[in-house]
Amino acid sequence: MKVLAINGSPRSDAMSKTKMMLTALVEGMREAGASVEVVDLRDKKVQTCKGCMCCWTTSPGVCVIKDDMTKELFPRWIETDFAVYAFPLYHFTINAAMKAFIERTLPVLEPFFITAGKETLHPLRYRHPRVVFLSVAGFPEYSVFDQLSSWARFIYGRFGALTAEIYRPMSEALALPSLKPKADEILDATRRAGREIVERGKVSEQTMSQVTQDIVDDPKLFLQVADIMWKTCIREGISVREFYEKGCIPRPETIKEFSKLMRAGFNPEAAGGMKAVMQFDFRGSREGSCHLTIDGGAISASEGPAEAPDITISSDFDLWMDILCKKADGQQMFLEQKYAVQGDLGLLMRMNSLFGV
Repeated sequence: MKVLAINGSPRSDAMSKTKMMLTALVEGMREAGASVEVVDLRDKKVQTCKGCMCCWTTSPGVCVIKDDMTKELFPRWIETDFAVYAFPLYHFTINAAMKAFIERTLPVLEPFFITAGKETLHPLRYRHPRVVFLSVAGFPEYSVFDQLSSWARFIYGRFGALTAEIYRPMSEALALPSLKPKADEILDATRRAGREIVERGKVSEQTMSQVTQDIVDDPKLFLQVADIMWKTCIREGISVREFYEKGCIPRPETIKEFSKLMRAGFNPEAAGGMKAVMQFDFRGSREGSCHLTIDGGAISASEGPAEAPDITISSDFDLWMDILCKKADGQQMFLEQKYAVQGDLGLLMRMNSLFGV
């Protein structure tokens, strides 16, 4: 079985969640014995369709535009058994690069009209490969893919070519270290989906439910932390790519934002079965207290002081945010008595492992 996997993402590195999901899908397909070729559209020259219809008249079945689509991609596409269309969701539907590719497959059709039931169609000139749609989005709701799914089913479902739709909401969370166990579950399910497509020609409901499962318990918290990240990028004058390349951490501007960030960055595996209450007393540009309660792999955050904290960290707010964002050395600041600690110093030493922010 031959598979042509088209990656329509403009990103080329770890920032590409499309690539992350596609890689898992392709691995599963190969495990099932398929011969899979992956093509990155960003590396190819694919012009937009000119609407000249010459592929129907003067050069039947062949586009007159002499670019990578005509010379290389279309010939491979008509020879494949499955075509995987992988791309990020842009404006709630297909992105421009993938749309251009799909429009350039027009030579697969003949210009004549046929009726199938109540619908009018163009007949196929060549055998059309079966199609798999794979897309990712930053929004948490699965419903953001509704318009894309409607389009995919209208275009390819009418003649039975649409084999599977694999959509992953809140995909940015796949790359967060604190969410790696859940991300691994999703990617494993995507890998299994690849095997099922090759072996059965469809994805089981159980596998699809695991692909689309919630990656965080509190999507609202995740979005609030994302807002902190965006504000950090704007304040620092850097792009999202630079943010990740520099290993930046979202910088809270308030005590409430700090609490949210710590909750979102909590690593339950590192905590194990520990029970602890960590209190932070801030002064300076932000004054007040908050405390984090860790219990059995779960964490909660509360405003104000705790009744009996296991550790209390007293610091200037801006200094602690500098330490959090790795702009200041926490150990050196402690030795210079820039902040004070009361209670279990072991908790202070474990903060890097407990919080993967």
